[in-house]
Amino acid sequence: MKENTIAKQLSLATEKLNEAGIENARLDAEVLLAYVLNTRRLALYVHVAKVLTDEQITRFHNLIKRRLERVPVAYLTGHKEFMGLNFAVTPDVLIPRPDTEVLAQGVIEHLHEFNRENLKLADLGVGSGAICVSILKFVENVTADAVDISKKALEIAEFNAEKFNVDDRMDFYEGNLFEPLEGNIYDVIVSNPPYIAAAEFKNLQVEIETEPHVALHGGADGLKFYRKIIEAAPKFLADDGFLAMEIGFNQSESVQKLINDNGNFKYLQVWKDLAGIERVIAAWKK
Repeated sequence: MKENTIAKQLSLATEKLNEAGIENARLDAEVLLAYVLNTRRLALYVHVAKVLTDEQITRFHNLIKRRLERVPVAYLTGHKEFMGLNFAVTPDVLIPRPDTEVLAQGVIEHLHEFNRENLKLADLGVGSGAICVSILKFVENVTADAVDISKKALEIAEFNAEKFNVDDRMDFYEGNLFEPLEGNIYDVIVSNPPYIAAAEFKNLQVEIETEPHVALHGGADGLKFYRKIIEAAPKFLADDGFLAMEIGFNQSESVQKLINDNGNFKYLQVWKDLAGIERVIAAWKK
């Protein structure tokens, strides 16, 4: 019977994941078992001697098998936490990452500084909706237009908007960047665009390769979408409105140059993550 306890099953699964070279093996095993048991990870430690049913063990083993095939944990459980909110995710959207919270949190802080009653936001490449939905959840006087080239991604974003009760303040558009937004003016435009350069794809972790490539591939140098967004954004920004974009590692200098060369922005800021890495660039329209 000891083989069927939470403690033993976690130990066996962790060993398998470690042997396969999977980082955070113990954490992954805990998250997956907690998912099977519909409980919190902490509860696993409170009930380490609990005996699992055959069905629970089979489900857990099946998930571990798929994790060994490098399917990301978030795709196996169907959700990922972001900004303290539990977002639904599928293989049709990028998995929200903690680093992207720098973008959401920074925009939230700056929107609170606006002396306007009704603020308007555009999210280009909304994906799961994690950024946009989080912003609306924490700033009540904002409405948003969410754009994505993927219809399936928009369906996930709409689901998350409904889940967190901000769907009445969001409109969804299928299209490429600004194309569906012609004639609209926004106080803030946010985007976490594809920014991986073509040559870098061969060095990606296997797990990242399972995510939608359309949301990752940033062209030959990784700057394709920054060029398009920066060129068009001034036309869609209100006076003193700002553009905020997540950037990839070592892209800060290049993206800042694109903004400065554009000539339609009066100043910019660089927001760093907790590791001190330049993660977001925000630029204010003249």
